Order: sequence, then structure tokens, then C-alpha cells
Amino acid sequence: MTDQRERPTSTRRAFLSASAAVAATPVLAAGPAEAAVSAHAAGTTQAADTAKAADTAKAADTAHGAVPGLRRQAPDRQLRALLREIDPNRIGAAVTRLAAFGTRHTLSTQDDPERGIGAARDWIFEQLSGYAAASGGRMTVELQSFIQPPGPRIPAPTRITNVVATLRGDTDPGRVYVVTGHYDSRVTDVMNATSDAPGADDDASGVAAVLELARLFATRRTEATIVFAAVAGEEQGLFGSDYMAQQLKNVGTDVQAMFSNDIVGTGDAHDGSASDPRTVRLFVEGVPTAETAAEANVRRSVGGENDGPSRQLGRFVQDVAENPQTGMKVRVVWRRDRYLRGSDHISFLLRGYPAARFTEPRENFAHEHQDVRVENGIQYGDLVEFCDFGYIARVTRVNAAALWSLAQAPGTPKGVVIDTTQLTNQTTLRWQRGTAADLAGYEVVWRETTAPDWTDALVVGDVTTVTIDLSKDNVFFGVRALDREGHRSPVAAPQPSS
Repeated sequence: MTDQRERPTSTRRAFLSASAAVAATPVLAAGPAEAAVSAHAAGTTQAADTAKAADTAKAADTAHGAVPGLRRQAPDRQLRALLREIDPNRIGAAVTRLAAFGTRHTLSTQDDPERGIGAARDWIFEQLSGYAAASGGRMTVELQSFIQPPGPRIPAPTRITNVVATLRGDTDPGRVYVVTGHYDSRVTDVMNATSDAPGADDDASGVAAVLELARLFATRRTEATIVFAAVAGEEQGLFGSDYMAQQLKNVGTDVQAMFSNDIVGTGDAHDGSASDPRTVRLFVEGVPTAETAAEANVRRSVGGENDGPSRQLGRFVQDVAENPQTGMKVRVVWRRDRYLRGSDHISFLLRGYPAARFTEPRENFAHEHQDVRVENGIQYGDLVEFCDFGYIARVTRVNAAALWSLAQAPGTPKGVVIDTTQLTNQTTLRWQRGTAADLAGYEVVWRETTAPDWTDALVVGDVTTVTIDLSKDNVFFGVRALDREGHRSPVAAPQPSS
């Protein structure tokens, strides 16, 4: 994949040389820090705030060696402090404790205080409740239980319980971000609910990451709401996350991003291959799972296969989480999940929510879904000894950078459209103004149709309409929101509109 910093400049030069000729809806002056506004605004233009935000972003560019116009978002002071506090020892203790419950199979005992999924559930609830006690009432914890009827992998009606901690946002609580790990485990036979199934990597590692995130976010104030959840029933059919996603959908919750942390235990596959301790994979779909037939027709017409909300989320995570503070490379994989496999983010994709899945760079299948045994000198089983707590801590930092940057930025722009009422070589974009209290304005981004990532960006101010002297036929456009501190939202790709 071409590095964003190695961007072509011809498109931007063409735009700059032609921008003065725009007549219908004037374009702003170019250059990220100027923020001079001559676009048609739907409300009051806050040029000074936009300029400040642009200067903040420009400083971040310089720090990362980026070309002006490609604004990488460096961690702010509060995020840097949060990332420093992520503790590999706490994460390791959580993984070890979860593995010590013997089995956490969904069908295992729920009333034994020492063994089984019920004991694990109660321990997770206790941990999250302790973190919530330090939140000043902003974090609440619940046991979200339901009865799963009989079906494949569920032989009898079974109570499944998600442990959910919700940190209410201060200024925009209706905007929600979700992060999960699944706390159930399994062995070779998916119906074996009694044999030891330590599930250290799959998925005590993901639950430990979620617990550490909840601990650190509980004492910090965010603009938007963040939900930290340990879900169950994943190995039997994503049942816990399916229920959770549907409950959110039923009440119209505005979930703008969801991350599943599933098998994030190590960068070393322990199979003779080279260790890769500084990479985490992020699976993001292109064509939305919940796309309707009408939406598919539009996508085929305009070529939006690589611009769905989840793919924009992947680009956002790379932008805010690949930096020295996390110490990680985010390898974005353009696929919903691993080949013919799935995790809890799919439950959210099915409801039309943007979602993605973090997982380690190379799996060892002798350490997943296996009876614990030694066979032909090979150790099988998902054991704690194969986890790297430092690696899990770095993955947790990637999650923290993404969640903090999302929750502190304005929401993803809504109602973004390209005007298609006229045949013209100019492009007019419109969108709805967001309600964030610290909204400074918007930024238009674009790239060649063959480019994987955004290559050009222009701050356009606090406006809701802009015309750019580039043909919509030749490039892909997007719009993102910008606050006064330089935080940026994920990009929203426009739809055609009359």
C-alpha cells in the first residue's frame, strides 16, 4: 500500500490553479492553515476557530513528517497520558485470572463460584463495578441477560449474559462508540462444556484489553458515550453480541463505531515464523453487510465499494493510532473478517453500524479451539504461556487512541451528498451541520479512484455547502468534521442527490 505521505501533487495543483474560476458556489482559498472562507455557509462562519484547528492539525503533520494537506492526527496531551498508564501487568493478571476459571464455555455451569462461565461473569462484573465507582457516577455497569432458545450449538434454552459498562459522554451522550471482547471459550468439540478451555488468547486477551480501557476511561471525561462490553455466546454463534446490537438498534442508538477485540494475545505465532510484535490486523468490510438493493444499485453506479462507513473507520484508526505513542502498525485488511470466519463485529454490521475487528498478525491454530494436550511433542491448547502481555497492552493502546479520538472529536458528518442536478466539471458537496459544541468546521478530502487512501485535504470552514473545481467523475470525495483542538471525525462519503 502506498504511504499517504507519498501522494501525487497533480490533483491538488489542478484544483489550486482553477479554484478562482468557480462561480456557482465559491471555493475557499487553498492551504490548510489559512481557512479563509468564501463558501456559502448555512450558518455563522467561525473562521478563527477553523484556523486554530487547522494550525493544530498542521503541527501534527510536521511532527509526523507528513506533507501539508495530509493531516495526521497526533495524540493530544490527555491521550498521551492515558496511553502511558496502560499496564501490561494488569492485563496479564486479567488474562491469567480468566484462564483460571477452567472453562468459560457458554453451556458450562453458571452457579459455581470457582469454575465455569458464571464465575467468570461475576468476576468481570466485579472488576467493572470497581472501575465505575471511580467515575463520579458517569459509568454504569449492568448484567445484560437473555434466554437463547434451542438451535445449532444451543441444545436447550440457555441464559447468556453480557457484562456491559457504559461511560456517559458529557456534551454529546447520544453519540455512542462500542468496544468488546468475548469471555466465553471452547475446546475442539464446540459442544464440550466440561473440559478445561482456558481461552487465554481466544478471548481472555480481548476481555483484558476491554477491562483496562474501562479502568482508564472511567476517570476521564469524554464528549461522546463509550460502551465497554464483555460478551458471551460468541463461540456458539455470536449470540451475546447479536442481542446487544439489537437492543441498541431497537432504541435507535447512534452507534458510530464498534470494535471487536478477538484473539489479540501475541505477535508471535510460536510456529517457527518470524515474530511480528508491532502489528495488529484490523478487518474492515467494503460493501456494507446491511446494504439494501437500492443502495447496491447506487454503489455500482458511482463506484463506492471502498468507501463504506467501516472502511472509513479503518482509515481513521490508521490515522490516529499508528504513532510512536502506541508503538504499533495497524495492518488494515479489506475484508469483513478472516476467510469464511467471523467475530462479534458482524452482529453490529448486520444492523448497519460501522464496525471492525482487531486480531493478532498470525494465528496458531494449535492454540485455538483445541483440547489441552501434548501430541507428537506439540503443545495444543489456548494457554496463558503463549500470550504476550506487552503485545496485548500495545493493542489496548491502539484501541484507546481510536476510542479517545472518536469520542473527543465531532461526530461523523451526516447527510453528505454530491449535487447531481447539473452536468458540470465542478463538484458541489452538501451536508448537515453537526451539533458539537466545539465544532470548528469541515474538511473536504479526495483521492484518485485507484488510490486506497485520501491524498488531499482542504479545510472549508463552518459551512454546509462547497463547490470544488474538480470533476466528481475523476476522484472520490469525502467530508469530515473538525473541532477547535484539531480533532477530526471519520470521513463520510457522499451519496448522489438532486
